[in-house]
This record gives sequence, structure tokens and C-alpha cells, in this order.
Amino acid sequence: MGLFSRLGDIINSNINAMLDGAENPEKIARLIIQEMEDTLVEVRTAAARAMADKKEMEREIVHFTSARDEWAAKAELAIDKGREDLARGALIAKQKAEGEIVRRKAAMDAAEEAFEKRQEDLGKLQAKLDEAKAKHRSLMMRREAAEQRIRVRSQVYDGRVDDALARYNTIERKVDEMEAYADTIKGREPSLEAEFAALEQNESVEKELEALKAKRSKSSSKSSKSEA
Repeated sequence: MGLFSRLGDIINSNINAMLDGAENPEKIARLIIQEMEDTLVEVRTAAARAMADKKEMEREIVHFTSARDEWAAKAELAIDKGREDLARGALIAKQKAEGEIVRRKAAMDAAEEAFEKRQEDLGKLQAKLDEAKAKHRSLMMRREAAEQRIRVRSQVYDGRVDDALARYNTIERKVDEMEAYADTIKGREPSLEAEFAALEQNESVEKELEALKAKRSKSSSKSSKSEA
């Protein structure tokens, strides 16, 4: 299983469990980042181990190369001295050293390949980690904005505010009643228009009275002349 496949399984498993438990988004985001950071440390450790293995193989190759050359020199010396038995043993040891060199070179190539693969994984994982942290910062900003909106709306729709508004309506009703009462009191007093209307009416009555008096006076005069 690849590194990122395994990482994805770990993260998805934990996230799904948290989502099922109705955990908050910030906690899930922190978990993702923590998982990625832990995996980053693991990959760096693996890369360091691969590099250490490569250096160890290099040292052993140098050792077995030196041993091979020494056994080759000893085989030649044995032949020069007429000791084929020793030359044969030296050649066997030389071949063993050569076999160890071949194995160490194969192991060194594998270690180098593993190191390069870990370096590639590190680059990819670091990029994903940076992206996750950027998304986390954005998420936190959105969460804070949402919390602020919730606080504001909670204050607007809080029951205490409704109670205060209800009390305000009561006060407003009292003021309306006072204004209505004031209008009633004012209605008992003659208004300026009413006073002028009364004056006009009085004048009209007086004129009509004078006319009636004059008419009656003429009528009385005629009656007196007729009797005479």
C-alpha cells in the first residue's frame, strides 16, 4: 500500500468517526493537519534511514573491495611461492568478497531508490500540508465570522429584547392615553374658531332682533293712527 493511500485511510477513518459523532469542523481540520504532520515525520525518518543504509553499503563495498584486492594479491604470492593450495584458498576468499560487493551494490541501489522515493513523497506531502494549513486558516476565519453573526442575531432575537420592546409598547400606549385625555380637556374650552363663529352668530341675531323691533314699531304706529 502506498504512503498516501495509507495516510488517506487513516485520515478518512478518523474523520468519518468524528463526523458520525457530530464533532465540530475545526477539530476535524486539526486532526487532518496532525495526521499529515505525523506522517511527514515518519517519511523523513524513513528517508534518513534509507540514506544511512546507502552510506553503510558504501562503506561495506569499500571494505570488501579492499579484501578482494588483498586476496588477489595473496593468490599471486602463493603461486609465486609454489603454493597452489594457498592460492586456491585465496581465490575462493576473493570470489566471496566479490559476491559480497555485488550484494552490497544491489542493496545500495535499493537504498538510493528508497531515499529518492521518500524525498518525492516528502515534497508531495509538504505541499498538501501547506494547502491543508491554508484551508484551516480560511476555515477559522469563516467560523469566527459565523460565530459573530450568531451572536448578533441571538442578541436581536433574544427574549429579553422582546420583553423590552413589549414594555416600550406599554409605555407608548400610556402616552397615547395621556394625549387622548389632553385632547378631551382641550375640547371643553372654546376654540378660536368657535369663538369667532359665536361672535358672527350673535351679530346675526342682533341684526335680526333690530329688524324685528323696527317692524313691530312700524306695526304699532299704523295701529295707533287707525284708531285715531
